[in-house]
Amino acid sequence: MLTLKPNCECCDKDLPPTADARVCSFECTFCADCGDTVFANTCPNCGGNFVPRPIRPARLLEKFPASTERFNKDHPECSHLHAS
Repeated sequence: MLTLKPNCECCDKDLPPTADARVCSFECTFCADCGDTVFANTCPNCGGNFVPRPIRPARLLEKFPASTERFNKDHPECSHLHAS
């Protein structure tokens, strides 16, 4: 079953289950803006393409909830988003 990760791996934006997100075949997860613009539809981890993350129907979220474990990776393309 697809893990619905709660955040963008690049900018850390919250991605609720209904968010417009992008995933690769390894379930790396990015918001649409980072997936489309920052990474030009190519996963920085595996080099595969992104597809829109499917929406899990609300009636199934209770039985099969989204993950709450946040995931971030230090991608050079994202460093400007985390500068202090």
